Amino acid sequence: MRTPTLKEIKQELENLPASGVMDLMLRLIRSRKENKELISYLLFESHNEAGYIESIKEEIDRAFSVLPAATRYLTKKALRKILRSITKYARQIGSKQAEVELRIYFCKNFKTYGIRSDKNASLQNIYLREIKKVDGLIILLHEDLGHDYKRMLDDL
Repeated sequence: MRTPTLKEIKQELENLPASGVMDLMLRLIRSRKENKELISYLLFESHNEAGYIESIKEEIDRAFSVLPAATRYLTKKALRKILRSITKYARQIGSKQAEVELRIYFCKNFKTYGIRSDKNASLQNIYLREIKKVDGLIILLHEDLGHDYKRMLDDL
């Protein structure tokens, strides 16, 4: 079965009445948690992106504060979970600037909470991979913003 193109879907949605579009949206929201989170962001949070980013940073702080330090394995799993949530939020926001800001914040917390990556290669790789991602994203930003974020990255 062939999947219709975005243009075809858009034309079909334009032909539907408002109640039909509402029914489709509700059905889509019920099908996956990610869809519900995206619609919630678009409806309730997208008008205040800075506030939303601050709430994400608070969530990152909470996750770092309960980071299990007992074993490196559990620490690594918890860090990956934080990174998955950052990726999900960055995809919802759809802004490279917001993604750079969140990833730099993750790296700052990584250093602030004293995670010893020098003795564990996998933790060091997590940190270095984030630095590479941020460096790649900075190139996509406006020159002035890129310079500011590059300085923040160099401080790390």
